[in-house]
Amino acid sequence: MKILWLSWKDISHPAAGGAERILHQLSTALVADGHEVTVLTAAYPGAQEHEAIDGVHIIRAGNNRYTHSFVALWRYVRKFRNKFDLVIEVVNTAPYFSLFFRDRAKRALFYHQLAREVWFHEAPAPLSHIGHYVLEPVATFLLGARRAPTITISESTKQDLRKFGFRDEAIKIIREAITLEPLPSLYNSRKFDHPTILSHGSIRAMKRTLDQVKAFEMAKLRIPNLQLKISGDATGDYGRRVLNYIENSPFSDDIQYMGRVTDAQKQQLMRSSHILTVTSIKEGWGLIVTEAASQGTPAVVYDVDGLRDSVRNGVTGKVTAPTPRKMADGIIEVFSDMPSYHRMRRAAWEWSQELTPDSSYKDFVTALEIA
Repeated sequence: MKILWLSWKDISHPAAGGAERILHQLSTALVADGHEVTVLTAAYPGAQEHEAIDGVHIIRAGNNRYTHSFVALWRYVRKFRNKFDLVIEVVNTAPYFSLFFRDRAKRALFYHQLAREVWFHEAPAPLSHIGHYVLEPVATFLLGARRAPTITISESTKQDLRKFGFRDEAIKIIREAITLEPLPSLYNSRKFDHPTILSHGSIRAMKRTLDQVKAFEMAKLRIPNLQLKISGDATGDYGRRVLNYIENSPFSDDIQYMGRVTDAQKQQLMRSSHILTVTSIKEGWGLIVTEAASQGTPAVVYDVDGLRDSVRNGVTGKVTAPTPRKMADGIIEVFSDMPSYHRMRRAAWEWSQELTPDSSYKDFVTALEIA
């Protein structure tokens, strides 16, 4: 089968994240199964227009976030119409509307999440209001009306899609696979000497990293030797705001900002820290949570879309109301009951064993009936 993905970013894009890792993981599995896979994606400075990565053919067209989808669709209409058996559109805020271009290809949608509240944290007014109240709702209703097979990664996103007219029977949830090598045994892992919180990921407004710092400060009043390690890209206004806050914190000596880290460093941080904290406005799933779980580290997260899916409250971690005070209470609760902590740690690690690339791929091909 000849398969085309339409996606804003590919695995080599400088801003690639969990969604792109999942796309590449599924694509390479399709190639291994004998399918021919192409990704039509955006260009970026220094990128080649055509490139093969792990057997996946990458074609890049248009590098502007807001016009790329139009450039890509024009490329599709001119050069690729009737040349594929399956076209999968990854919907990431600005859709391609590929469902409206008819040819012999079967079509499907892949949603990690809807933007919704993220508009207010990542876009300036009035664009944030237009996006939240007009652009995304209208686009989502139009796509839902086509009743195309739709893949997503969590019950939260499924419920979001249902609000915009998507039919239950059209939406299939697949497991989001962990790409890290899981910790082989909990008995052989060593944590930091002092209770340590890890905050990992890009430091931007929708991630609300500052909430994690404030929660740490509140929890430290009850846990004097508590430490916080922060890793991730802090460029941009919000990142600078967070770093400035840390510098002026009364507990700045116990907060370590590590900048961007390699995958190997991230894995070691996850293994060595006691808990992970995540405070995003919303997520599709919260891959960082189950990655940490695979390294024997449970999470304390906000009760928001995606994170309430990737943490089983009280079993694999804690889900708290979305305020620094409530997160601080959750952190204190975790460290005040170490037998419970070790049970959560084990449960999180065991659950992560089910979230493998093979299981995700099996869900995917079953959902789309790919032979």
